[in-house]
Amino acid sequence: MIRLTDKEFMDIVTYIKSNYGINLTNKRQLIESRMQTVLVEKGFKSFTDYFELVKQNKSDEITAMLNKLTTNHTYFYREPAHFEFLKNTILPRQEKINSRRDIRIWSAGCSSGEEAYTAIMTMMDYFGLKRTSWDFRILATDISLKAMEAATHGLYGAESLKDIPKVWEQRYFINRGENLFELKEEVRNQVFFKRLNLMEPFSFRQQFDLIFCRNVMIYFDQPTKNALINKFYEVLKPGGYLFIGHSETVQRDTSKFLYVEPSVYQKGLS
Repeated sequence: MIRLTDKEFMDIVTYIKSNYGINLTNKRQLIESRMQTVLVEKGFKSFTDYFELVKQNKSDEITAMLNKLTTNHTYFYREPAHFEFLKNTILPRQEKINSRRDIRIWSAGCSSGEEAYTAIMTMMDYFGLKRTSWDFRILATDISLKAMEAATHGLYGAESLKDIPKVWEQRYFINRGENLFELKEEVRNQVFFKRLNLMEPFSFRQQFDLIFCRNVMIYFDQPTKNALINKFYEVLKPGGYLFIGHSETVQRDTSKFLYVEPSVYQKGLS
């Protein structure tokens, strides 16, 4: 087994925290155990040699490393209360106030795309025959190019579909056999995937009506969470919403967000 020295551990923790916001201070054993196969497969004798490769080839190696060290378990209609809130609260409000009939949503930390596609299907289902008169699109971002590449193909195992309404499976998916289902183009075409590091400055042309950032901040320390939440606030439209994971919270004394219900926050209208 290749051991992780104190210096190697601190170098890795510091680099990942500074560049990606992920706090691995208490994850020494996890780093050492999960990266073993990667080092062996690539022929490295030490974490120092491997980490030099990571720093030289950021886009591929760092995302592969982060995928190993974080959990990307997701599926369609995960944490369904958010999609019920979208359907029962946000969309009826948009029908009343949105004369431009456009809705902008950002899925931050989108992983393999199930969250973004679920939101699209929710809106398609809600608007029904009226959906052609609405322009609703989702920006889906992640630091993992591999995850997003899989998402663009829209091919998922049956287990990922276990929580969606049966009518959605029939309406929005094509059964390709061998427990594989392909999302129809009419759903896939509404989602635009882009690589984005949440620690970098945001430069969006338009503000969003809704931001999903669920089960992403569990890897951040509190100051990093606070800074990111305030960045989300700035790119939301007045009255816009932020959805976070049910195990996550927004500190009220460090944010302007208004608490709506567990894991749902709103930017004030003024």
